[in-house]
Amino acid sequence: MPMQPDHLTIMVSSLDASMAFYGALLPLLGFARRKDHVWSNGTFFLQFMQARAGTRPYERYGAGMNHIGFTAPDAATVEAVRQAMQDTGFDVPDIQQMKGATALFMKDPDGMRFEISHYPPGMPPVD
Repeated sequence: MPMQPDHLTIMVSSLDASMAFYGALLPLLGFARRKDHVWSNGTFFLQFMQARAGTRPYERYGAGMNHIGFTAPDAATVEAVRQAMQDTGFDVPDIQQMKGATALFMKDPDGMRFEISHYPPGMPPVD
């Protein structure tokens, strides 16, 4: 039986700044706060922890996780997430069209990227 991912722990440089961002974003993606700094969509958990002082920040093309992606049910949902985050006051980039997919890549306060994309039928999220 294949195993499914169940959680992701993200180290952040400022819990206050990051929780403002994730508190706005995660409910738009179907996540609910379970306790301080822990969110879940019922099957997958995101945990946020304070990074230690003196550690290196996230680098887009450095070793380690590049981004985390979420599949939206349709392109309108991608647009709605973008608008809601912009309305909350966050700097949100334009939506990209990528080989038929509608994709939004947002950065958290540490530069970690979150992708929200809608894929046409039969298109895998990675290839």
